[in-house]
Amino acid sequence: MKDGKIQSFTDLKVWQEGHILVVMVYKITKYFPKEETYSLTDQMRRSASSITANIAEGFGRHSYKEKLQFYYLAQGSLTELKNFILISKDVGYLDTEDFNSLVDQANLTHQILQGFIKSTKTFVNHKS
Repeated sequence: MKDGKIQSFTDLKVWQEGHILVVMVYKITKYFPKEETYSLTDQMRRSASSITANIAEGFGRHSYKEKLQFYYLAQGSLTELKNFILISKDVGYLDTEDFNSLVDQANLTHQILQGFIKSTKTFVNHKS
């Protein structure tokens, strides 16, 4: 960020918090059972990565309607990840500490993403 201006998707708080979540997911799923490599581990990593990928792609789009479309996709991926976090806990792959840290980071990311979507909607409404 230069002079307080957002110049890259990496300057966005929502992307930064989402990125923290992605890294956490990768580190924690590294210890999942090997038989989960191509199922739950892969699904969690893909949904987590999709959050920040969609935020980045939305940032690169020119119209606010297009941006919003990608931010909604990020929201869907985040909700999908929350589902996989619950499954991982319920089948015994996550201890309480890892579960709580993932849920807390997912909820923080979700909260920021909701605000980001809401503010983007105001630009869509002004352009209509």
